[in-house]
Amino acid sequence: MEQVAAAATIDAHGTVTAWSEGARTLTGYPAEEVVGRPAADLLAEEVESAALVARAGRVVLRHRDEGTVTVSVSACPLLGPDGSDAGHVITTERHREGPEATLGARAFEQASMSMSVFDTQQRYVRLNAAACRVMGVPEEALLGRPFLDTVEDAAHSHGFHGNLRQVAETGRPVHYESFTGAPALNREHAWSIEMWPVRDDDGAVDGVALAAFDSSDQYWSRRRLALLNEAAASIGTTLDVVRTAEELVDLMVPRYADFVSVDLLEWVLGADELPTVAAGDIVLRRVAHGSVHDGTPEAAVRLGANDVYPSFSPPARALHTGRAVLSQAGEPDFVRWVAERNARAPAGRPYRKGAHSMIAVPLRARGTTLGVVVGVRIAHPEEYSGDDIVLGEELASRSAVCIDNARRFARERSTALALQHSLLPRGLPGQVAVEVAHRYLPCGSPAGIGGDWFDVIPLSGSRVALVVGDVVGHGIPSSATMGRLCTAVRTLADVDLPPDELLTHLDDLVTHLASDGHDDEVAELGATCLYSVYDPVSRRLTMASAGHPPPAVLLPDGTASLVELSAGPPLGVGGLPFESVELHLPEGAVVALYTDGLIEERDRDLDHAGAELCRALATSAESLDTLCDTVLKAVMPEEPSDDVALLLARTRSLGADRVATWDVPPDPAAVGLARQSATEQLAAWGLEETAFVTELVVSELVTNAIRYGEPPIQLRLIRDRSLICEVSDGSSTSPHLRRAHAYDEGGRGLLLVAQLTQRWGSRQTGRGKSIWAEQALPPA
Repeated sequence: MEQVAAAATIDAHGTVTAWSEGARTLTGYPAEEVVGRPAADLLAEEVESAALVARAGRVVLRHRDEGTVTVSVSACPLLGPDGSDAGHVITTERHREGPEATLGARAFEQASMSMSVFDTQQRYVRLNAAACRVMGVPEEALLGRPFLDTVEDAAHSHGFHGNLRQVAETGRPVHYESFTGAPALNREHAWSIEMWPVRDDDGAVDGVALAAFDSSDQYWSRRRLALLNEAAASIGTTLDVVRTAEELVDLMVPRYADFVSVDLLEWVLGADELPTVAAGDIVLRRVAHGSVHDGTPEAAVRLGANDVYPSFSPPARALHTGRAVLSQAGEPDFVRWVAERNARAPAGRPYRKGAHSMIAVPLRARGTTLGVVVGVRIAHPEEYSGDDIVLGEELASRSAVCIDNARRFARERSTALALQHSLLPRGLPGQVAVEVAHRYLPCGSPAGIGGDWFDVIPLSGSRVALVVGDVVGHGIPSSATMGRLCTAVRTLADVDLPPDELLTHLDDLVTHLASDGHDDEVAELGATCLYSVYDPVSRRLTMASAGHPPPAVLLPDGTASLVELSAGPPLGVGGLPFESVELHLPEGAVVALYTDGLIEERDRDLDHAGAELCRALATSAESLDTLCDTVLKAVMPEEPSDDVALLLARTRSLGADRVATWDVPPDPAAVGLARQSATEQLAAWGLEETAFVTELVVSELVTNAIRYGEPPIQLRLIRDRSLICEVSDGSSTSPHLRRAHAYDEGGRGLLLVAQLTQRWGSRQTGRGKSIWAEQALPPA
């Protein structure tokens, strides 16, 4: 079936003033033979009066080949500048007789998609009913008018017109997609448009046809899917509750709402319990909000503040029902809600003007309600609909899971940190062997708090133990294991074992802990530890390592270096020995013990990191605390993936004026001489008040050494923060308290020592053992 459309203009006197190519095709007359002639010369029959009144009907035209053409005619009046009648625009369509012509015309007219026909000058020639609905005017109001005269002056209109002209000029079809509004539509639509040339019998282009398919549903579906995909990548990038809420706001503004707020229940931000949502008014804390305006002037609640949501409000209803709640302008609850916001924050009233649609979606994860997200549309012309509910609930659901994960992480991190802080030394114990400073920095890794620890343990004879360790893994299990090891080290240190023996016992403990698990759930326990003992009398530092990085030592002359230490296997490997290293340090040397988080990082050379540590230690600093900060700033990675523990100790020494030593022959008669020597030394120190107790202690310990021990026997007095009496001998047998019976001649000496002194004990030495007792010094 062939249809040919034509257009012509006739002035008020009935003279043809314009003639289209379609008219030439229909009648065979070119424009130069028609323009200027009376239109009546083209009529083969008189026009019926009814058609003249209706300005539409069927007429019979003369053909140049002396035939006739039956066409349907529509007339659109033209007005002059002064509003007078200036003529008409006549559009015609040739009808082929037969059922095909009628069927084709109905198909064009009734097509569900918008279809239009233009001449080569982009003037309307024909529109179907769908196109008229889009344009909002009947076909007669557009026929013969240029396209640009019928639409707004906008970029998308010029783009559409440019494609029409391109098809007319090139004769090639065009397909493109556009997202624009239309005169009769109150919202923007997505269009999939096909334009193709219409050719005459000779193949010349004499018009352009188009079909525009409204693909808005598919367009919005793609937009919603893209938003969900973006949410999966952009929400929950950190395990921080507030940051997660901010990411949700950033995603929703402005594509989903002009204003968005996220409010959480109070317990989500720190409480341990999971309370239910109370009936009635609800108290929420504002954690994030945003809008299309800088500074979010629409917000009536400041960030971090609590707000009471009345039971009638959409947010409260959403929390109570567990489902999204829509509220539109004109509804009583919406009006009350906006009025309440305006009363609370009048400064934001101009920015809330025009608010017409609100959606409140509860944040629920794992069956628990966490809070609510509210979206408000102000400048956005469309109201929230069912599709928006589905999208909002999906976004809220994903965000709620991320918020709940962050909440759980924060809770576990807080628990692990509290556990770790309770186990780490809060106030370092009083001792004079070293001056110490320390730093502990938990990492922000999603894996949680690590198992790093350090300790300073006073030992007998004014010595001190410096300990640093690191448990494999993160979180509460690592902190709990760290607590076990820390307690074990203190217990073994109280026994006064040498560093290598202590690590051997600690290694056995870790092995037993690992084997306590079920066969299918054996915990991957493991740890490193460095244990060192410093003696201020001999100024010797003895240390042993179980897979731990070696310490660094800064000498008083400013030179710093890492200790050449044979690191044994990590704790828990078992079966391999540990070796001790002994250093003689001058007074004022600084020993730096640390965990691997200080120097280790992916793609970082450990030798270079060790050199950086030594350079940082050699930096001039006012105090050890300042030096701690300097080392951390210079050596620690910018974003450490593990906890960092740093312990600095500056050595002190006890000079000869504070230590007195005597060799005691293995003869009972030497006990009296030992007592006399001790008494004289106490007098020289001005400690006569302690002479009575000291004589008893010296008497008992020296007597036991002579009676039960082996040579060589030595007596030593140390004046420190307390008065220490030590008696050593060559025997390895350790003494112990026992209860003497009424008629026993001995067995009461150590009990007497224990009663008269603050504490007492024994330790193994390289040549036997040493028994010691401490008593408080008199007030100065």
